[in-house]
Amino acid sequence: MPRRPMHMSEAAEAALATALNKLRTDLQTRSVFPDPVLAAAEAAARAPRLPDKDATDLPLFTIDPPGSKDLDQAMYLERRPGGGFRVHYAIADVAAFVTAGDALDAEAHKRIVTLYFPDGKVPLHPPVLSEGAASLLPNQKVPALLWEHDLDAHGEVTRSSVSRALVRSKAKLDYAGVQQAIDSGTAEEPLALLRDIGTLREAVEAERGGISLSLPDQEVTFEDGSFRLSYRAALPVDGWNEQISLMTGMAAATMMLAGGPGILRTQEQAPTHEVTRLRRIAQGLGIDWPHHVSYAELIRSLDPHDHKHAAFLHEAAGALLLKSVYRSFRDRDHIPAQTVHAAIAAPYTHCTAPLRRLVDRYAGEVCVAAGADRDAPEWVLAALDDLPGTMARAKGSAADRQSVDLVEAALLMDRVGATFDAVVIDTAAEGSRPNPREGEVQLAEPAVLGSVTSAAAELELGASVRVQLQRADPAFADKNRRILFSLVEGEG
Repeated sequence: MPRRPMHMSEAAEAALATALNKLRTDLQTRSVFPDPVLAAAEAAARAPRLPDKDATDLPLFTIDPPGSKDLDQAMYLERRPGGGFRVHYAIADVAAFVTAGDALDAEAHKRIVTLYFPDGKVPLHPPVLSEGAASLLPNQKVPALLWEHDLDAHGEVTRSSVSRALVRSKAKLDYAGVQQAIDSGTAEEPLALLRDIGTLREAVEAERGGISLSLPDQEVTFEDGSFRLSYRAALPVDGWNEQISLMTGMAAATMMLAGGPGILRTQEQAPTHEVTRLRRIAQGLGIDWPHHVSYAELIRSLDPHDHKHAAFLHEAAGALLLKSVYRSFRDRDHIPAQTVHAAIAAPYTHCTAPLRRLVDRYAGEVCVAAGADRDAPEWVLAALDDLPGTMARAKGSAADRQSVDLVEAALLMDRVGATFDAVVIDTAAEGSRPNPREGEVQLAEPAVLGSVTSAAAELELGASVRVQLQRADPAFADKNRRILFSLVEGEG
């Protein structure tokens, strides 16, 4: 599921500090790095394994949120003399600093991913690496996995390669600044080409039936004793930038499937009952979804600026895009039956965020070995069987989901007793302990989720209802019922 970016004012952070600290405790986050890990990181930062290839003359640039220091990716875009484009895409080479079995590696296998909370993050690697020596910060020579993609005039990839190289980013850019430069026509060609390539790749994605969800950022403020929530829809440049990463993940999966070994990120097609459920929710939210329009086409037509559309996008992300799993294999004789990621509509793997996600270090190493026509290192092969299980234990989704639940409870704290228009998005009518009078609703405004109970009437999935807020408590022990509504009598 794509992360729903959340930003908090200092006042909001202070007001929720106790609840957020408790959330980190409940999730058993490893907020502090042990001293041996910090010492190992310092030593690795001073003496990384440097590649022979020098590509520091390539004028790479990064695009990240302002203030970010853990920069995994840098790019340089150019036109090819014979037509089409060439994309140079550098990925931080974490394996140049971390050795299999050392203290850094052992700690990374315990953390698995960087955890994000509204008031900060719990990193996968010590900051001396993730925000220092291994990061693609501007004007810093750093080892990287340098991908090169050739595209034709229609945006289709005709060739991909990857090798280790020493690189140096020339500029650290942010999304808003890049969007403004491209829109105003002041961006130089290597940056301006991001729109050309990004829109072509979006068209290629649509043609193959892929889906990209652009979830709006949430901005949480605290004023006059009350929390306020606002949204910022993603900029076009967010999508163009994502297309470069997706293209690389698909190229990496293709390499793995051609020769093995590999680890894929897969997703099965959404079951019919899930799509039917979403159709009912769309109807309840007043979103027109003709039967001849596919799920992918609908998603592309929605406007994240519209709060009802945004609510549906969030529910779609949770309902259909959480079903992704990792599948590893040793060779071509053991390729799993399921190799495609349904939302991407192609084989795909995670390989572009090794500073923040454990599996990417292994995927990158497999691709570098394949590109050099040699076997993957033994430390990669030894970990492959266990990697899917390890990644399944990551707490990133739980941190995201519970952070959102906590903030939304705070948002409604001073409105207990108020009534709202809502849509029933889930019911407990099935399962080991069915109860058709319990479920979950999505408010129309503000666009938050909460549990709901009905005294008499059974809840109908997708129904538009009127609900009354009974509880909104960020500190409530049952994290699934921090927000509780009751169906207004006579509604449903």
